[in-house]
Amino acid sequence: MPRAPQPIVDPALDAAALLRRVGFFGLFVVVPVTAQVARRASVIIAPIAVVLLVIASAIDGRQRALRPAGTRLLRSAAFLAGMLVILWSALSLAWTPFLSAAAERLANLAAVIGLTLLGYFSLPDRMRSANLYLLPLGVTAAALVAIVLGLFGDSLIQGGSDDDSALGRGLTLLALLVWPAVAWLRSRRRDREALAVALLVAGALVASPNVTQIVALAVGAVAFAVTSFRPRLGTLLTAGVTAGLLAAAPLLPFVARPIGSALFGPLAPGVLSLKSWQKVVTTEPVRLITGHGFETALRGRFVGLVPMNAPTTALFEFWYELGVVGALAAAFALYASVRRAGRDVPVLVPGAMAAFASAFTVACIGVGLTVVWWLTALAMTVLVFVAIERGQFRTSRPKVSRLRRIHEGGAG
Repeated sequence: MPRAPQPIVDPALDAAALLRRVGFFGLFVVVPVTAQVARRASVIIAPIAVVLLVIASAIDGRQRALRPAGTRLLRSAAFLAGMLVILWSALSLAWTPFLSAAAERLANLAAVIGLTLLGYFSLPDRMRSANLYLLPLGVTAAALVAIVLGLFGDSLIQGGSDDDSALGRGLTLLALLVWPAVAWLRSRRRDREALAVALLVAGALVASPNVTQIVALAVGAVAFAVTSFRPRLGTLLTAGVTAGLLAAAPLLPFVARPIGSALFGPLAPGVLSLKSWQKVVTTEPVRLITGHGFETALRGRFVGLVPMNAPTTALFEFWYELGVVGALAAAFALYASVRRAGRDVPVLVPGAMAAFASAFTVACIGVGLTVVWWLTALAMTVLVFVAIERGQFRTSRPKVSRLRRIHEGGAG
């Protein structure tokens, strides 16, 4: 009696699958959980996870062909505009007063971008669902850890200000990763599980109340709801509002300061911050063209170049450091990215819009422009969305009745 042929076991492919599973486990589970208790967790663990993904792809070659993927990226208007921002940042080193610090920060930025591109090119063309289900698992575990820390205190955790503490950074990462987790679960028709994950993350933010993360999650939820009911309107609003605010940022203090003075009084901290911003715009209008150079918005406060109460938001820092060239290029890159996100997979569009809105809100409220942990969080979010998009190659299973008809037709 002939025996059935035994499947060929390839140890190299098994090793690649194991490395890829460990890489995704580190990226989707370990990073969100450890970010709640360690300030530099994402900066240390995320690169290791990406390197594991790169090694796995080098072994089994399951990633997309590099040349078509690279050509498509180079033809992307958003990518080219982003590269213009990086080029202008590099040119601004010629007139920045903090050359060594600016060069170091630019090198960090380039490293994060390079790592993101490596991860992008190494992701498999078709993602296994078992790997992607690690994402909601990791977000859920991280939310539970954050709830415990919020209820019982985090005095033993590495300290810092509320926004820059370990828990603050971890909650910011949660406010971003919850949207791809929700988008993935909805794409698998697990709406109740998606709602449970979102509510759990909201509970984690409430347990450790911080304005930045709560507002970011709320804005993301609005974008998600609008895009779910009106996808085209939600995409246009998200792209227009985010890019428009960045492009018109120098006009904001002239509009917002009178409103803030009427509501909170002229001596409110936020109003005084807008006054400082307004003074910067009016006293040096020529520098709005070239900017003051990379890294001047942060370090200039300590040497008298920038008022100490000047805003610490991306809107101010883009214009102050990179001027009209860098700011408008960044605004165009943001607009093109939002319009392009999820176009091939409509079911992911609400989650993508929510992630864009949440990230932009965090940047506007007060995260530094090129803080490494923040750039790493953005890079992780991008890679996660690319991964779940490549997991949509089969969104539904054939019905039993259809399988029965095919079987009966074949038998006949």
